[in-house]
Amino acid sequence: MARGGGGEPRRVQVYDEELGAAVARAQEGDESAFAVAYRIVQPGLLGYLRGIVGDDAEDVASDAWLEIARDLGRFRGDGAGFRGWTATIARHRALDHLRRQKVRPRSAALEQDVLDLPGPYSTHDQALESLSTEHALDLVRGLPRDQAEAVLLRVVVGLDGPAAARVLGKRPGAVRTAAYRGLKRLARQLGVEGVTDDDARTLGEST
Repeated sequence: MARGGGGEPRRVQVYDEELGAAVARAQEGDESAFAVAYRIVQPGLLGYLRGIVGDDAEDVASDAWLEIARDLGRFRGDGAGFRGWTATIARHRALDHLRRQKVRPRSAALEQDVLDLPGPYSTHDQALESLSTEHALDLVRGLPRDQAEAVLLRVVVGLDGPAAARVLGKRPGAVRTAAYRGLKRLARQLGVEGVTDDDARTLGEST
């Protein structure tokens, strides 16, 4: 996987190392390890779901975690892979919920607890550092749907380009472009300088 600039901050790598180890222990039946994995993944997953189903996010997340716990033995991968796997399950449950409610997906919304999570990329950090909760709600709701969801998966859930593309069922290049455009628009609204083509390459890997 190619990364621009200095690469991922070490704290994100440590999070995924801890997550991968916890998942491996949980698959061996360690309930406390599953609780560790839950604590690491849940804030970002909940923030992502808030962007899709709004106030019903906690209920949808509960349904998703029931499925995650049930199928945990089938998962194969590392900590980053687990983030993608859980996001895919959560998205399916969210879309099922929306079909039952017979409503269109709501505009994305960032909550303060997920704004405080480490973002893997400097552009994310620059944009998000300037956001208050209310401001974030207004700005992200104003993004086109594809951009909002791409930004949520990249920044809030912490997925790389190919992983976010798998969750959305799209080409990595399309997700990379959507995330870049969304972040560029947010940065412009916030008056953040330095969002360049290099950031676009950082946001996504090879198509």
